[in-house]
Amino acid sequence: MCAAALALGLLAAPAHADSGTDGTDRADGVDAGDVQGLRGVGWAVKDTGKDARFRGLAAVSRSTAWVAGSKGTVLRTVDGGRTWRDVSPPGAVREGLELRDIEAFDARRAVALSIGEGEASRVLRTEDGGATWTEAFRNADPRAFYDCLTFFDSRHGLAMSDPVDGRFRILSTDDGGRSWAVLPSQGMPDALPGEAGFAASGQCLVSAGSRDVWLATGGGASARILHSADRGRTWRVAESGIPAGDPAKGVFALAFRDRTTGLAVGGDYRTGEASLHAAAVSADAGRTWRPAPTPPPAYRSGAAWLPHLRGAALAVGPTGTDVTTDGGRNWRPLEAGSFDTVDCTADGACWAAGEKGRVARLERLRRP
Repeated sequence: MCAAALALGLLAAPAHADSGTDGTDRADGVDAGDVQGLRGVGWAVKDTGKDARFRGLAAVSRSTAWVAGSKGTVLRTVDGGRTWRDVSPPGAVREGLELRDIEAFDARRAVALSIGEGEASRVLRTEDGGATWTEAFRNADPRAFYDCLTFFDSRHGLAMSDPVDGRFRILSTDDGGRSWAVLPSQGMPDALPGEAGFAASGQCLVSAGSRDVWLATGGGASARILHSADRGRTWRVAESGIPAGDPAKGVFALAFRDRTTGLAVGGDYRTGEASLHAAAVSADAGRTWRPAPTPPPAYRSGAAWLPHLRGAALAVGPTGTDVTTDGGRNWRPLEAGSFDTVDCTADGACWAAGEKGRVARLERLRRP
């Protein structure tokens, strides 16, 4: 099937209609012309029946997605968001864990990360669609605070912690998340005073291809982006150009279309504070970053490339969603409404999640 027909994976001849944020019926169909011009495209909110804040999102396909969030909550849909199953790990619910990241390989296998100091940082794994969960890792170091995780494939993955002994700590698995080990720190550059990652969207650690991974920082004198081409054993550091110098400022999310082309978004997460110059782009695997001439107008915590449309990407945050069609150089508003994270799939679907149980899929407005 041609790329134009696959745009967003939401073809004409809709199977059903959903209710949008404004009550407008939205159909499943989106064509390439709609997306490139963003004509009639918007978020169709799916009722989850929950009030958790979902900062973790794993979009598997246009029908299947997982979300993870506060109160130890994990939900899964396999019908495009029409219904959601509560598959929360019982222990996570009892302890009220903050699940800030989740990575899913399909409708049955997923790995979730809870954040916090010491033993609050854990990795949980399911192989049966969330019917049962196994605790695969529990952090025993009170100095560590894990923020994000990523997978290169169904076996190899990494998680990252804020600096311990002056360097970011990297946790590695090569068996699909069943077991984890801390990597040696010799190849990690020294962290800046106050530098850390932001567990805001599950996108402070992202990968592309079989070996490349990037880590986003803030809180220090500058906001930096670290790149490893060997699955986290050695790293190079680059200045993002996104303003920092304050614990609330920095790079909050990264998205790489391939191993060379990436974008970064962030800003100042405090309500009412300006977030100037809060987007940057890279065309050389993150070695250098250039500021976006027209960045999003406010703090953004999540970003994702739209599939099958070269140069198109989304950025989301508490005050709205923005879109770029020129590779992240220039952004313009798409829609108001609060989301923390966004993810798109190989079959063309884009999902977003955030506060008060909000989960949505990008769809086309129903036309007369």
